[in-house]
Amino acid sequence: MANYRRDRINDEMLKEVAIVLREVKDPRVARAFVSVTAAEVTPDLKYAKIYYSFLGESDPKEVAKGLKTAAGFIRGQIARNMNLRITPEFTFIHDNSIKHGAHIATLLEGITFSDDEAKANEDGED
Repeated sequence: MANYRRDRINDEMLKEVAIVLREVKDPRVARAFVSVTAAEVTPDLKYAKIYYSFLGESDPKEVAKGLKTAAGFIRGQIARNMNLRITPEFTFIHDNSIKHGAHIATLLEGITFSDDEAKANEDGED
């Protein structure tokens, strides 16, 4: 299969899984405010890795169990919404990139310059 087609399927899978996750009634998933960060479908379309992150103080293991339990429901909804010959089986992988990015942003905000360094930067000197 051409890579551009797989990329389109990955993008559409990302959107659809994000929509379907709003409908999941499992409290472990609903309370955690889960967001999908990426989707990777294998070339044969039999398996898909769904990368997710969540906000809140939920236990990551409980959220993972909730997603694993809801995988059948999610797959059924995706089968209805997307026109694919084979609906992939989902594997959910926790993605810390959003939390890591927020931590880096906090660190960068904490950097302060002394008056001499600030004046040198304004003058264009190194």
